[in-house]
Amino acid sequence: MEIAIIADDKKKELMTEFCIAYCGILCKHSLCATATTGKYIADATGLSIEKMMPGPQGGAEQIASRVAYNEIDLLLFFRDTSPQGFYTESDNEIMRMCDMYNIPVATNIATAEVLVRALDRGDLDWRAFVKSH
Repeated sequence: MEIAIIADDKKKELMTEFCIAYCGILCKHSLCATATTGKYIADATGLSIEKMMPGPQGGAEQIASRVAYNEIDLLLFFRDTSPQGFYTESDNEIMRMCDMYNIPVATNIATAEVLVRALDRGDLDWRAFVKSH
């Protein structure tokens, strides 16, 4: 499965810790991430991650494009939830595209854990059928 990973600045450490915890599952899949998030995770875990551009410089759009072409099976997107945090148009577009193409999305660690465990059990294998039709 193709997994895309994005983490806002205030969530990069949490995403890295999550990926350390689930490295054994994530290593069985193809991973891509925005540049800095991908670097943090790769450095901490040794996972092979295709790094896009930094999120604000087009990385989010690169992932949105892959979502639009149904090339992503799961999105882990830890967003800044602080009151001063804001969502960009790119953030909203990625979420809209995932809804449109039925791509599971986790925006917090609890949902990410449920989805990654489901991925490991094969509960998301239906994505292969959707992509082939």
